[in-house]
Amino acid sequence: MPSHRRALVVPALLCLLAAPVLAACGDSGTDGVSVAVEASDDACKVGVSVLEAGPVTFEVTNKGSKVTEVYVYGEQGGEFTKVISEVENIGPGTSRNLSVDLGGGNYEVACKPGQTGDGIRSKLTVSGDAAGDTGEPAYDREIEMTVAASGLTGLDGANAKADETIEFKLQNDTDGTRELEIVDPAGKVVAEVEVDKGAEGEVIVELAEAGRWTVKVEGGPEEIETPLPVS
Repeated sequence: MPSHRRALVVPALLCLLAAPVLAACGDSGTDGVSVAVEASDDACKVGVSVLEAGPVTFEVTNKGSKVTEVYVYGEQGGEFTKVISEVENIGPGTSRNLSVDLGGGNYEVACKPGQTGDGIRSKLTVSGDAAGDTGEPAYDREIEMTVAASGLTGLDGANAKADETIEFKLQNDTDGTRELEIVDPAGKVVAEVEVDKGAEGEVIVELAEAGRWTVKVEGGPEEIETPLPVS
């Protein structure tokens, strides 16, 4: 994710708030505050629980044995399901940054060991009125799928609503490259990504209209087509 780099000074009050757990105060290398996140197989330790609105960089270190990912979720319909930003594919013993501009409100930071499920979550309160803008498309929720020799799983009974924005994630457990395509009711491919064997790929799609959308996986012995009703 792009960022503009310059030196900065973090207010002393924020450092005091951050002190109890893994706080990183001072020069974060970006326009804003840096906050340490220690992810493991059974914990997600975030350096602060209170922030001022504005740019923040979560400096994620994976202390676990599994590949992990970290999400920032906003509140939607009384639940924390709105994806504000994310960073994926953080291997054991490695670090990656997640930079985001957070507006005032309540959030949750989720670490997902194994890159699956709802994650291990920590609450985050942001004071102020600055508008959050991640610089990348946010989305409403994920649909996680796996393609293997036995076929495609993860879409059974899935449906969606018009104007919903979804990240479609495909784990490729076959012996070759596969291509994920999302097709609108008119038959037009609106998003596609190639996924190498053993890897994961994703596309973000706004379901702009109701109708019969289709999720396709190509590249194997047989093309897989699964309908996704959108109402």
